[in-house]
Amino acid sequence: MESKIKNAREAAGLTQAELSAWLSIPKRTIENWEQGSRKPAPWLETLIVEKIERDASLQIDKREL
Repeated sequence: MESKIKNAREAAGLTQAELSAWLSIPKRTIENWEQGSRKPAPWLETLIVEKIERDASLQIDKREL
């Protein structure tokens, strides 16, 4: 099953390291979620995907300054 977080992250043009730093989630946790070895709680996955879709473009703009 494809990771919703991975799809949202890639669509926003973020690396795992960038997402980790931005949301203060350990990179290894993101790797585990995306590989399917662990799963976030459904509510958490929804919140992360919504935040990426809503705010990632603002975060990308800040990096370019």
